[in-house]
This record gives sequence, C-alpha cells and structure tokens, in this order.
Amino acid sequence: MGGFFGAVLKHDAISDVFFGTDYHSHLAPRRGGMAAFDPEIGLQREIHNIANSPFRTKFEHIFDDMKGNSAIGCISDSDPQPLLIRSKLGTYALCTIGIINNAQQLIDQYLVFSGGHFDAMQGGKVNSTELVAAMINQKSDFTDGIRFAQQVIEGTASILILKDDGHIIAARDRLGRLPVLIGKNEGGYCVSFESHAYQKLDYAAERELGPGEIVELSPDGLTQLSPPGNEMRICSFLWTYYGYSTASYEGINVETMRYRNGEIIAEQDEKNGSNQDVDYVGGVPDSGTPHAIGYANRSHIPFARPFIKYTPTWPRSFTTNSKAQRSQVAKMKQIAVHDLIQDKNLLFVDDSIVRGTQLQETVEFLYDNGAKAVHMRSACPPIMYGCKYLNFARSTSDTELITRRTILELEGEEGLKHLDEYSDAKTERGQAMRKAICDKFHFSSLEFQSLEGVIKAIGLPACKLCTYCWNGKE
Repeated sequence: MGGFFGAVLKHDAISDVFFGTDYHSHLAPRRGGMAAFDPEIGLQREIHNIANSPFRTKFEHIFDDMKGNSAIGCISDSDPQPLLIRSKLGTYALCTIGIINNAQQLIDQYLVFSGGHFDAMQGGKVNSTELVAAMINQKSDFTDGIRFAQQVIEGTASILILKDDGHIIAARDRLGRLPVLIGKNEGGYCVSFESHAYQKLDYAAERELGPGEIVELSPDGLTQLSPPGNEMRICSFLWTYYGYSTASYEGINVETMRYRNGEIIAEQDEKNGSNQDVDYVGGVPDSGTPHAIGYANRSHIPFARPFIKYTPTWPRSFTTNSKAQRSQVAKMKQIAVHDLIQDKNLLFVDDSIVRGTQLQETVEFLYDNGAKAVHMRSACPPIMYGCKYLNFARSTSDTELITRRTILELEGEEGLKHLDEYSDAKTERGQAMRKAICDKFHFSSLEFQSLEGVIKAIGLPACKLCTYCWNGKE
C-alpha cells in the first residue's frame, strides 16, 4: 500500500523524517525514499530498494548525506519515489500513495496534447508518481493541479509535495480512503499516514485531513488550500489488517477495534454453539492476535500461542520472487509449542482469508504437531472482490480469491451471480462454501465475521466506510 511522512521545522528535519518514515515500513516491502530541502543545497533525494532489508539499514547514512529543515519520506510498494520534478510550478519533490486504474488513458491523453514524454521504466511502464506530477503541472498552481489530478484519476491518490521554498503541501485522496494526519510541536509541523509515527517523535495530534482536503505546512503554521469534501469511504481493511496496532484512524484505534471485533465473533459463536470443547484460542500472528484476544476475553476460553513466529531473521514471507522460497520462509518462521498443540482442540482467528495458501500450510503444520482439531475464524467477511482502490504489495485478482475459486468449483459461473448468498452463513450456498473450504483446508469448522459485525467493531457509519472487497459496493 505504502505510506509517507514529512516535517517542516525551525531546525533540521532529517532525523524526524528518517524515523517517521521507518515507522511506515509495515505498509510496503519494496522501496523507500527521502527528499529534503536546504536553502543552500536545494532539493536532495535518495531512493533505495528495501525488499530484503529494513528501511533504516539503507538510510542510516542519511544524516551525513542530507540536510534541511523540511523533508519528506515514503515507503512504496511499487514505483521508486519521491521524485524530483522541475516544471512551470517550480522544482519540487513528490510522493504519492494509491493506485491509478486509468493510467494508460491518462498517459495517452497527455502525450497527444502536450507532445511531451515520460521517463519509461522496464517494460515501458510509467512511474505513477510521475504521472500524478504531469496531471498537477497542467494547472497554474499546486492547489488546482492537485484537484485536477484527483478529479481525473480513477482510483486513489494521496499526495505529499516538498516545494523549493521549504513548505510542504499535503492532500488526502478525494474520498479519504487512506488517512493523512497532521502533528505539531514547538519546532513546527509534520504530516503522516500513521499516528504513532509522530507521537513517538513528540508531536501532538493537530488534526486529521478530511477527504480531498489540501493544506500547506510551514514551521509557523498550517494553511488550508482546499476544504474537505462531504463524502468519505475510508478503507475498512485498515482496521482489520493493514493498519498497525498502535495506529488510529478517524479517532478509532486499530488494536481496540480488533478486540471488539473478536468479541463480536465470539458472541456469534456462542449463539450458534460452535465453540464448545475448544481448549485454546489463538491468533494467526501477528495481525490475527488482537482479534483472538477479544474472542478469548468474551468467550472465557484461554488465550494461547501454540506456535510462535521467529521474526528476528524472518520478518517477512513475501520478499522472494519464488513461490517455493516463500513457502519455505513461511515454514521456517513457525515454531511449535508442543504442549499447547498436542491433543488439543484449537480455535484460531486470522485477520482475513484471501488466497488461503499460507493458512493451509499453517493448519497442516498444526496437525503435524499433534493438534486434535483446528477451527478457523476470519476477522472479516468473505473477500469476494479484489481491491481496485488501493495498491497492495500482493494485489489479488478475483480469480485468485479462495472464495471465488470455491464458488466456481461448486456451481461454475452461475455461482458468481449469487455472491451475496455465499457471503451469508445463514443461506444454503453460504454453508456450502464454508464446508467446501473446510474440506479443502482440513478445518474442523470455519466462520467469517459478518459485514454488520465488522462495521459495528469499527464504530463509523457504514456510509463512511469502503467495504468493496466484501460486498462489491462502491
């Protein structure tokens, strides 16, 4: 997905932006970058591949190589950024978060009327951030340019600009699918995707930008360049999975939401009598753990960690290109606690079930270590649609989803006309899908959180949440 952090201060900003950007490393595994502005040096920029190394190890030299009282940094799941752009608006650094679904159309239109060009990457692909810059530069100022870019882009674009006067412009995407937060301290202002990033750097929460809002930051103040829109569709998956546990979006903390979510799942299981004879409740680490804690608290079934992820040397399982290597890394990460597995009935809560490949391997691992039964609960509803609004590191098409594959096996193309029924555990189709997945993955039982349950756990009105991946509604 990606994230960004920027700061404009009365003193050097490199340290704050280094640590603030590093706190977004969980959002994307591929590239990191920083840019800074100093009146004597001008704009500076560095980008590194962080697919197999943490951000901080590639940028630890930055304190010697870069200086400035204003800087921006980003973690990217695809294209290198920030980019340095020179245009009629001046020279500036730019980073973006989101996805442009109509990129080819915008490229073709731009090339036709401008007669210009783009710096092509491998395979002729155009850097999405460069495309956003091309859209911005078509207008006479940054505000109109950002508005224009967000108007013509089909998808999502949150934007961070470091100008050649040292000011920072921040814009939240048009429908607020992703957060943009402002922090303040005695030295100036910062802008961040994650709230904990600025809290750890001793900034107080100033405000959260509204959908489509544009602001300009200087060390002395914040100026609103464009007001927020009335419509918001913030991504619900931020709370169930992608958001870090310490983060808060729209004033709602991720960790506490996950506790509530687990409690709601447990309440439903109690009504159905489907959690009897369970010895331990566990979470599929790491993001499934707080959902499982909530489940255990409500059900009074002991919480346990029957296996532990060995993260000191295996922090990620998706950095290699080889599927076989990814599977081997996933296997190496899991270390069993035999006393908590042998002859036990276990119930696990996972943040979601997408493809199901690694989850299947986890369940086989538990049975190989002596589990008597493995029940599975998903902390979100069945995922029926691949996301078309955000750019995830592991983008998933509809045909890769375990739910879609199972439906096609059960009913063929006809089944795709009844996705609502398959989502609902109370229907015959819903039960059939769950049983088929249980048989495929050797679950003793399977259930998903309901759409109503996850909305209740978040606590925002349904009209403010994007739930497209679950119900296909835009």
